[in-house]
Amino acid sequence: MDYDKLLNEIKRIHFIGIGGSGMCPIAEIMMSEGFEISGSDMNEGETFDKMKGYGIPVYMGHAAENIKGAELVVYSAAVKETNPERKAAVEQGIPCIERSVMLGVVCRRYKRSIAVSGTHGKTSTTAMLSQILIGSGFDPSAIIGGKLPFIGGNSYVGQSDIIVCEACEYVDTFLQLNPFISIILNIDADHLDYFKNLDNIKKSFNQFSKQTTGLLVINGDDQNTLDAVKDVDIEKITFGFGENCDYRAVNISADKGVHEQYDLLYKGEKLTSVKLIVPGRHNIYNSLAAAATAHYLGATPNEISENLHKFGGVHRRFEILGTPCGITVADDFAHHPTELTATLNAAMQMGFNKVWAVFQPHTFSRTAMLLDDFAEALKIPDVAIVSEILPVRETNTYNIYATDLTAKIPGSVYRKTFEEITDYVCQNAKEGDLILTMGGGNVYMCANMINKQLKFMEENN
Repeated sequence: MDYDKLLNEIKRIHFIGIGGSGMCPIAEIMMSEGFEISGSDMNEGETFDKMKGYGIPVYMGHAAENIKGAELVVYSAAVKETNPERKAAVEQGIPCIERSVMLGVVCRRYKRSIAVSGTHGKTSTTAMLSQILIGSGFDPSAIIGGKLPFIGGNSYVGQSDIIVCEACEYVDTFLQLNPFISIILNIDADHLDYFKNLDNIKKSFNQFSKQTTGLLVINGDDQNTLDAVKDVDIEKITFGFGENCDYRAVNISADKGVHEQYDLLYKGEKLTSVKLIVPGRHNIYNSLAAAATAHYLGATPNEISENLHKFGGVHRRFEILGTPCGITVADDFAHHPTELTATLNAAMQMGFNKVWAVFQPHTFSRTAMLLDDFAEALKIPDVAIVSEILPVRETNTYNIYATDLTAKIPGSVYRKTFEEITDYVCQNAKEGDLILTMGGGNVYMCANMINKQLKFMEENN
């Protein structure tokens, strides 16, 4: 079905799972275009309440009657064919479309769509670029994978012909997109349960690049990225630290190991100086990608510098929850060895007495296939604590356990539950330490538990 054409012929769209962080922004954009929106979800939450606040029909729970009057039904990947609303739509001949496909349709309605791809850093870079463009008056729409404090959420509905969104490679989701500008931050071995090997990942990024209509913004220091785009006949600009990069960071330094500073060069000439308040060399790369894209679109060097300096991070990206008992408690989404390495190296340079890394492995396949790499990354902090592996969508056909990981990390600790981890770190961490929870699952709950227990200890000391 030609969904692009269909949107020009209908008025009423129903979203199954409207409270999801990926669904809510699309619903908001469609609403801003004048479509009549309805939706349902199984869980209450901030985004669900937000949609409810617009005064549109939003239902708690799924039922066939919820789709009454709908001319198109959008569903998230988690919604099965047996869902009563999906079943009713099929029975009534109402077209159904999965969220990632709908994102592609939405983005094609913008003349200058920008897709941020890469194995690591998508959410931070999407947020940085959105903040630069919004702060510089470009008035883009934005769909971000995490909450950006600057806009008070993970979406922004602008009135220009620009949209910024994340392009996720998992199960080739990003191949639903035809961006005007594609950013490729890096390419690494991940999601091997689907891709099997790095060559297949490169092939997917190659296809994604060929679906880009205007410009590729690529990491000139990342050989995998360069390999993936070498035969793509489209305008390219590169960013990185290397001398051959169009946009380069030079004279890099760190203020007390936290605030990364550098001079931004464009084709060898200094554009501006940048001072970040988010830590780590990986964030320099993210900021370079955002700066290069914004500059191409017409942002001034001063606008780029000012807005990057104001960027305070995204929810679950080295997010500091508190400092009870003089102990800093933070949480981070890192769930791949490369991400862990970048974040932990940054943490170790920040002047804490001791860094405690609490890691929740995410999927059996990733843990099994990258076991040695995870072990090397978790040797970086002073103490590594590992929880049970979060299965997500898998069963343990890999015969892999969290203790297989701790066995490879000297001095590491395995604790099965978040309660046990909370008790352990709260009893042993001291003033001046950092407790950093890490993982792509629900380990943030452990961070909240640790923060709460330390606060209780502080108040009752």
